[in-house]
Amino acid sequence: MNRLIIDAHLDLAMNALEWNRDLSRPLDEIRRGELNLRDRPDRGKGTVCLPELRKGKVGLVVATQLARVSPSRYTPTTWNSPQQAWAMTQAQLSWYREMEALGEMVQIVDPDGLEKHIDLWNNNQLADEEKPIGYILSLEGADSLVNIDYLYRAYDYGLRAMGLSHFGPGRYADGTKTAGRIHPQGLALMKVMGELNLILDITHLTDEGFDQAVDVYEGPIWASHHNVRKLVPNQRQLTDEQIKKLIRRGAVIGGMLDCWAMDIRFIDTVSDPWQLDIRLEQLVDHWDHICQLAGNSHHIGIGSDLDGIFGTEQSPWDMNSIADLQKFEAMLQRRGYSEMDIDHIFHGNWLRFLRNAWKK
Repeated sequence: MNRLIIDAHLDLAMNALEWNRDLSRPLDEIRRGELNLRDRPDRGKGTVCLPELRKGKVGLVVATQLARVSPSRYTPTTWNSPQQAWAMTQAQLSWYREMEALGEMVQIVDPDGLEKHIDLWNNNQLADEEKPIGYILSLEGADSLVNIDYLYRAYDYGLRAMGLSHFGPGRYADGTKTAGRIHPQGLALMKVMGELNLILDITHLTDEGFDQAVDVYEGPIWASHHNVRKLVPNQRQLTDEQIKKLIRRGAVIGGMLDCWAMDIRFIDTVSDPWQLDIRLEQLVDHWDHICQLAGNSHHIGIGSDLDGIFGTEQSPWDMNSIADLQKFEAMLQRRGYSEMDIDHIFHGNWLRFLRNAWKK
C-alpha cells in the first residue's frame, strides 16, 4: 500500500495556463496532445497531472503562483510590469478555484483544514481516486506584488507561504545566479510577512540574502525545493553551513528532482539523463548528507519541482511520472532508513512543520 506523500513544490497553475495543459486529464492524453508542439523543450514529456498525483498518493502539495518581472526580457513566467505579473498570478489563482469547483482540489489555509484533509487521505475506506488534492498556496518570488499592501490581499485569498526571489534580478530580492543582499523593500515585506505569520521560503535567495533572511525573519522558514551544494557545487544548492542554520530554525528542506540540481554534469537542454545515468536514488544521497548534519531524519522531505519548466528530458531516467515518488520507499529501505524515517520523509516532517507554524 502506498504511503501518503506531501510534495512542497509544484507549479501546477503555471503549467495549466502557460503550457495550456488540462491537468485534470490523464497524463498519456496530455502528452499525446502535445506531440506536434515545439514551443517548449518538455512538450509531450510532462510528468505531473492530478490523476498521477492521486495514483502516487500525493495527497497534499504546496502549489505556486509564479510571475516574474523583467522588462524587455521574454522568458516563460516573465512579464514587463508588476501589474502584468499580478494579473497572471490572479489568473493562476482562478485556475485553482476552478479545480476546487470541480472537486479536483481543495485549498488548505489553517490547522483545522489541514487535519481534516490528512484524515481524509488516511481513510482507506475511500479510494484515493475519489479524493481531492489538497493545496497550500505559495508565491514563488515576490515580484508580482505591485506594492507591499498587495500582500494583505494575497493573504486574504489564502496565500500561506512565499519566497522573495526567483531566478535573476528581482524587485524585492535578487535570486538564483545573482549575488547581493535583500533589497530594502524586501526587508519591509518580511515585516508584513511576520505580521501575517507567513512561511518564508528561502529557496532561490542569494547566499547573502539567505543569511539576512535567516537572521532577520522571526516567523517559520522552510526550503521548499533545494539540494546539497557539497554534491552539486553551484549557487542554487545549500551549503553545509546554510543547512545547519536551517536545522537550528526547525526548517524542512524539500529534495528536488530537476537533474541539474542532482548531478553537476547535467546541462539544461543539452544533457540526457539516461546517458548520464541520473536516477531517482541520487536524491537519497542529498537526503543522506542532510541527515548526517542533523543527526536525524527530521529535516528532509520532498519538494519535487517536477513541473518546473521541464519534463522527462530533465528528470531521472527511472521516473515516468510523479507517481513514481513511491519508488523512494524501497530505495530508503535499502539504505537502512526505518519505517518511521520513511514516513518522516514522505509526509511527517512537512506535517509537523505546518502544525508548528500554524499554532498561532
